[in-house]
Amino acid sequence: MTEPKRLPRLEFADDVRLETLAVRQGLPATPWGENSEALFLTSSFVHPDAATAAARFAQEEEAFVYSRFTNPTTMMMERRLAALEGTEACIATSSGMAAIMLLVMGLLKAGDHVICSRSVFGSTIKLLQGEFGKFGVQTTFVSQTDPEEWRAALRPETKLLFAETPSNPLTEVCDIRALADIAHGAGALLAVDNCFCSPALQQPARLGADLIIHSGTKYLDGQGRVIAGAVCGPAALIDGPFMSVMRSAGMCLSPFNAWVVLKGLETLSIRMEAQGARALALAEWLEAQPQIARVYYPGLKSHPQHALAMAQQSGNGGSVVSFVTRGDTPEAARANAFAVIDATKICSITSNLGDTKTTITHPSSTSHGRLTEAQRLAAGITQGMIRVAVGLEHVDDLKADIARGLALI
Repeated sequence: MTEPKRLPRLEFADDVRLETLAVRQGLPATPWGENSEALFLTSSFVHPDAATAAARFAQEEEAFVYSRFTNPTTMMMERRLAALEGTEACIATSSGMAAIMLLVMGLLKAGDHVICSRSVFGSTIKLLQGEFGKFGVQTTFVSQTDPEEWRAALRPETKLLFAETPSNPLTEVCDIRALADIAHGAGALLAVDNCFCSPALQQPARLGADLIIHSGTKYLDGQGRVIAGAVCGPAALIDGPFMSVMRSAGMCLSPFNAWVVLKGLETLSIRMEAQGARALALAEWLEAQPQIARVYYPGLKSHPQHALAMAQQSGNGGSVVSFVTRGDTPEAARANAFAVIDATKICSITSNLGDTKTTITHPSSTSHGRLTEAQRLAAGITQGMIRVAVGLEHVDDLKADIARGLALI
């Protein structure tokens, strides 16, 4: 069988570091010699003749055909993110949730079984349990941190283990290597949502994960400008079942949004380092405040998975800090949480995260608001919980902003 013609690649030495790949990987420049990556705003591409068009549509020749599934700007972003994650390939999607939808549609069928942490993002739980449950895909939710619960949940029809580490909003950390061993021992795949850490801090593929999920909306963009997602993994899956679903279903990333994420990746490492340092300082300060019952942050020595987090996350706890306000009843704790949030003048009250601007939210009523109270409590999300995604403001200003609200309770 003749090998299909391939698009050119940028080649780097094996020891080139992540920071260099984040700035340089992609596609070769066009004949115009641009230094900043070009933005290709086009829906389709012209072919020299009908025979070439036929060969390209049949994937006998790698080329750009139609921006629903092939576009130079999108490919540059995909190649760069794959290089950072240490995977063979990547496919970009219209959002992080679209990436999970592509994952399930590409891998599973009615009767298949998924094991998932009960601590994952609320929309992920709704998608797996509700939407795909209607089509016969079964999901068992287990403890984020107990590998034996994952092992005990295995069935002959288990095809996928899905984890998010650290989790949203409790920042629980799972042992990626242990879950990979469990999955592979059962003939299943492990997918890891790497949104909170990004490849700047954590590369799940190097710990045995098969597939990595991203909401590029968060740290990959880094400035809250666009919605984006991606799946990174082996070329056989990315170019096979996932590309097949993408061509049919079209949950593709727009070239403009791909370009924004591409440029965001250039500063990813320095942003994650700076935001993580600020988050640690804020978390340490929060632990000393009498109005706060508990602080959740992997960089704190009090975090239950601190040692594991430091080993998996390059010694950086990330930039998401959650804490629980005191209150004698759930209603009182919720009122206190709202008082703290409403008193802020610097933090942005929004459920997004990963921005250079610090964001603050009440997970129980926003990001996890569609879950039942029982589901939230099972995941440890109480009415007094506040999540702060630390940006690049001065940490003393952030302390003062939150202290204003704490003084009210």
